[in-house]
Amino acid sequence: MIILRRLIPTTGSNLLIFESFSYLIGEALLLSGLIQTPTTDKKSLIISQAPSVSFPRSLSFWASALVVLPVFLQAPWVRFHPFSSCLFTAVLLTTGIVAVQVGNAAWKRAGTLLVGFSGSWLAGTLFWGWLRMHPVWHLPIEAIAVPLAIGGLKSRWKLSCSFYLASLLGTAFTDITMALTGVMSFWPQVVQATSSEAPFLLSEAAKLVFQPVSLLILSAAAGLILWLAKQFWTHSARPSEHQEAWRVAAAVLSTTLFIDALFLGLSLSVPSLSGLI
Repeated sequence: MIILRRLIPTTGSNLLIFESFSYLIGEALLLSGLIQTPTTDKKSLIISQAPSVSFPRSLSFWASALVVLPVFLQAPWVRFHPFSSCLFTAVLLTTGIVAVQVGNAAWKRAGTLLVGFSGSWLAGTLFWGWLRMHPVWHLPIEAIAVPLAIGGLKSRWKLSCSFYLASLLGTAFTDITMALTGVMSFWPQVVQATSSEAPFLLSEAAKLVFQPVSLLILSAAAGLILWLAKQFWTHSARPSEHQEAWRVAAAVLSTTLFIDALFLGLSLSVPSLSGLI
């Protein structure tokens, strides 16, 4: 501005100086806007690129977690206080229904899973709490909600029904395999045994599986479960109204096979731990 005053010593110099100053301020503001714009875009880009949780994957995870939960929570609980475990079914059912009624889309799906899980929890509590000495009653008790589950497959509760039916299918595979391999005969002895006797009985029962015929049966059962799980995963990849239900069923069945394999491995290697599951 000092340069402008020296170059233009006329009466209109003040006006020219004011206009020049205004022009420079305008250019500065424009330049400031141009500089800040990429920063805003960069922030938007960073926000848009932030990782988000894929709900179908989390749906599979929670379905698998609900299969594992009874192994470590319900099994010891029902052994000492089956009645309170039975009452806990109401907590699970109520929580699931409330989540479906008032939650967002993710909570609605989680709620429907809890409703299906409550059916499996109740059946497991009834059997292991009062009828565990009678293995022949295991599947009938676990299947108490089959009519409701089949009828609900085409309703908004299809995830609940898919979870329950897949859990029941996994249980059926386990029980039938145990019966065919001769392991079922150890059942009453194991549930009656003391904590010091049970590991030995479990180890002896697990050894039956390694007889040639038993190995063949076990391999066939495992292969069939894997094949069914693969079919379920294939169906879940196809867009349809039952896509998520197939995904839940596949996750549940796959996890059941994992739990059975873990139990067998512990029975052979560390029998004292196998009693926990």
